[in-house]
Amino acid sequence: MRFSGKFFGFVIGYMFGRFFGALLGLWLGHLYDKRAGGGFSQVIGQAKNRQRIFFNTTFAVMGHVAKASGRVTETDIRIATMLMDQMRLSGEARREAQQAFRDGKDADFDLRISLQAFRAVTMGRQELLQMFIEIQIQTALSDGELDAAEHAILMTVAQELGYGRAQLDELLKRWQAEYRFHQTSNGNKTSITDAYNLLGINSNVSDQEVKRAYRKLMNEHHPDKLVAKGLPPEMMEIAKTKAQDIQAAYDRVKSERGMR
Repeated sequence: MRFSGKFFGFVIGYMFGRFFGALLGLWLGHLYDKRAGGGFSQVIGQAKNRQRIFFNTTFAVMGHVAKASGRVTETDIRIATMLMDQMRLSGEARREAQQAFRDGKDADFDLRISLQAFRAVTMGRQELLQMFIEIQIQTALSDGELDAAEHAILMTVAQELGYGRAQLDELLKRWQAEYRFHQTSNGNKTSITDAYNLLGINSNVSDQEVKRAYRKLMNEHHPDKLVAKGLPPEMMEIAKTKAQDIQAAYDRVKSERGMR
């Protein structure tokens, strides 16, 4: 469409720069329209801009999910703070994350428009979209429960990013297993059921299928690969923790089965 570049440029610019950002985004969108297919990511600065939008949208949607139950709890704030600490955010970067979180709590926050803009600049890269959804799942389950309002928002997030209900349910199951697995200080004491769930497989699969599932997950969550695709470098620690949990689950299953 003729005005698609201007539209997305304006939306993204306004999200993260308000009035002046909107003007800049509108101008970049105009360049995109003039180049007729030159690639939106090329016009907006490619990887660096994708990383910034990933960063801001992550915290904005976290704030929106946290507000879903009616009010933001101390647990919600603690989860956001822990994520900022894990990312080692300080100074302007931390203030920007805090502001994005507050923006997401506003009554006029448009979740669908934000997600559509996010999907556009990440170019639908599956690994990035999945990590984004998993962070929102972690926020929704921060109090150990998932109420109807939170689930509805997660469904909207999933749908706008190209995931179906079954895929969301599978991610919810895997994240809950990962949470329990990660909370255990000794992987050998962790429930074997959680280890299988974390790998996304059943206990009756073959050893070859176990290896295949492990390799697929490690490939999807490899920190260097994710950063190359647009994950902000600040989120590297999150990706590393995820990869470590996958490795620990695989080691637990191997030990249980006597695999080499």
